[in-house]
This record gives sequence, structure tokens and C-alpha cells, in this order.
Amino acid sequence: MPNQIWDAALGELQLQVEPNAYETWFMNTNGVAHHNGEFVVGTANAFILEMLKSRMQPLIERTIAHVVGEPTAVRFQVLAQSPAADDMAGTGASPTPAAHAAAEAQPATTARLQAPPISMPPPSLNDRYTFDRFIVGKSNELAHAAARAVADNPGHVYNPLVLYSDVGLGKTHLMHAIGHEAIAKGLHTVYATTEEFTNEYISAIREGNMPEFRQRYRNASLLLLDDIQFISGKEQTQDEFFHTFNALHMSNLQIVITSDRPVAALRTLEERISSRLNWGLVADIQAPDLETRLAILRAKAEQTGVVLGDDVLDILGARISRNIRELEGSLNRLVAYANLMQSPIDADLARRVIDGAIEDNARHQPTEQEVLDAVSGYYEVDIGTLRSKKRDKKTALARQVAMYLMRDDVKMTASDIARTLDRKDHTSVLHGCKTIANKQNADDKLRRDIIQIRQTIS
Repeated sequence: MPNQIWDAALGELQLQVEPNAYETWFMNTNGVAHHNGEFVVGTANAFILEMLKSRMQPLIERTIAHVVGEPTAVRFQVLAQSPAADDMAGTGASPTPAAHAAAEAQPATTARLQAPPISMPPPSLNDRYTFDRFIVGKSNELAHAAARAVADNPGHVYNPLVLYSDVGLGKTHLMHAIGHEAIAKGLHTVYATTEEFTNEYISAIREGNMPEFRQRYRNASLLLLDDIQFISGKEQTQDEFFHTFNALHMSNLQIVITSDRPVAALRTLEERISSRLNWGLVADIQAPDLETRLAILRAKAEQTGVVLGDDVLDILGARISRNIRELEGSLNRLVAYANLMQSPIDADLARRVIDGAIEDNARHQPTEQEVLDAVSGYYEVDIGTLRSKKRDKKTALARQVAMYLMRDDVKMTASDIARTLDRKDHTSVLHGCKTIANKQNADDKLRRDIIQIRQTIS
């Protein structure tokens, strides 16, 4: 029963939380117990526990209360790890971030082009992200064909391969699928997000371990680097990536990159890097059409052993269209509610559950006042000061973040924002929005601040 409640809650949380935050903090959690108005959530380690407790607890408690129908306190506990935790990948369980770090810290002992056969994927690759589980449609057929070609002949076609799309459309799935194929061939594969690459680079400089850092990335037969947009504006990290790219490319070793936008749109990316990313193939993935959405739902239902009628599939496919992650989250929500209510999954239940999710999202559309309250509370700058002429660093940042969120999330015009913040004209608003849009690509802290403020608003 706790797992069914938690599955239903995850279906809702997946629609409310930023995709990266959901993947990082919720993927390896479980429902442990539900008793006397308290629900216990199990986490993989103490770090995730603290993050959920400090940043997500109110949202989780509201969601659990919505699922069970009564106020519920949430408590977190670390799940016990067996000594053979590293062997769990083959069973479908996900290793902890600590296991990831331990695996990455092992010295490289393999030859550059060939490694001993590996019977399971490295900890950082998702077991579910394989070519067999990728549904091909008109929106992604070029990207899939390119990824398949790279997996079949790494280093010799489409090098580098750059995959770009909005969130939740499958670019990371294809990247991981390439990694699984390479590992099966015994190739030394390295996967990292750009943020991990940057953090490891900074640590290597601080601790004097640059030779080890370079050995890790430049000795790879296949380098998979996720979310290249976050390297924009980081001059030293870009320089290191530039030399890593050259070292691999000159040796005909494969590089695969993902981005949330075309290379040409990464304005703060150095020209020498942009030009190299265009040496191979840049392939985009669009939002799936209805036929592809229905195929994805059928495949997901088969994987989970759920039988869905065509009428239910039509309702889900027609009403959830933005991305695959929302599509799967809605299916998870529907299945979990059916289990909780011991009800068959029919068209009536599908309409009620999906319409409820859409209504919840509509209610979560922020207002300008909610943005002002959240920004004011987060930066500890009262709203009157935001509207004043005060221009110290803290106030200016908070004011620009408020402008950016009102423009991006509330969909206000620059003129309306100017009136809300008592600015003389809209030009300062346009400047503030542009400043934040550019800075968050290069400033990890600012990006996390904005995610946290959005979660507070939600």
C-alpha cells in the first residue's frame, strides 16, 4: 500500500517539479510506511534525504495529502544498503550517487580503445534507456537513425553527434542507448553531465589532480556529455573541453553531445567550440505527434503489465502532448489511482485523473504577486525595495529575477512588468530579463536559485 500511494504521488510530482530536479531527487525513492497520519519516504542516501527535507517537504506533504485524502506528515529515512549494492544494476535497481562517485573514482586500468567485457552498464547509465525501448516516429527518426549509426560504428560516422530538443523528448535516452551498445562491445565509455564535468574540473584544479582528470576524459573510447548548454560562459571549463574534444576527435574516438537548443543558439559558447560541434551531425527531436504518443503509451503499458483500451489511450494521447516525460507521468498517475481505488482503468477514470492533473497545473499558473512574494522571501528583499530605486547587488539581482519570472512564467509584457515594479519604461525590464536568461546558463547557483523559487511558487 505505501508503494501504491507513493507511485500515485510521484505521478503528480512529475508534473509539478522541474524535470532535472525530479530525475535527481525522486527517481530512487520508495514508499516505506503509512500509519497514523504519517507517511515514510525511503531515500538512497543521507544527501538526498536532506535535500528533500529542506526543499521539497511542503510540496511532498501537499501531494501525499491529495492522494490519501487527508492531512499527512511526511518523514524521510535512508534505505539500508546491502554490501552487494553495486550488483543491483542488473536487477533494475538504481545505484546511489555515492556509488556513482565511488565508481568514477576508480583509476583507469583499461587500454584506450578496448576494455575488459562489462556485464552491466556503468552506474550513471539508465538501464531503461536502450534502443529497444525507444519509440521511433516522424519527430525523432533522424536523431534515432544517427544514434543507431554511431552505436554501430563509433568514431567513424557523425563525430561528434549533437542531439538537441526541449526537455523530456528523448535525447538523453538516445545518448544512454549509444552508451549501452558501446559497453556491450567492450569500449571504455565515459558519461557525464556538463555540470559534473565542470565540478570535476574545478576539484581537479583545487586538489592538483589534473592528470587524473584528463586521463578520465581523454582516454575514453566514447565520451557522452549531457546538457552542453551549461558550459556556456565558463571560459576555463570551455578551454578544457576544447582540448579534450581535440584529443578524442584526432584519435577517431566518438563524442556524443546533448543540448536543449541548437548550437547556433548557444550565444556564450566560444566560436572554436561551436564550429567543432558542427563538424559532425546536429539532429533535433521534435514533440511527438499523436501516433507516436499512442505508440509510446502502448509500449509503456506493456512494460508495466497494464492493459489499456483504445479509448483510454486516445484520451491520454490527445490531452498530454508537450513531452514524453509528462505522457509517462500521466500514465503512472492513472495506474496508481486505479490501484488505490481498486477501480478498472476505463475512459471515465482516465478523464477524471487527467482532467484533474490539467486543472492542478492551471491552478499552479503563477500570478505576478506570487512571483513577487517568492522572490522577496528567497532573497530576503521586501517588495517595497524591489519597487524602489535601490541598486545594490542583492536588490538588483532579486529585481531582475522577478522580471525574468514574470516575463517567462506569468507571460506578462515588458510594459506590464515595468508598471508592476514602478520602472519608468520597459527597456530596463528587457535588459533584466536578458541578463538573467544569459547568466543562468553559466551560473550554477543562479540556475538553482530560479528552480527553487519556481518550486516555492508551485
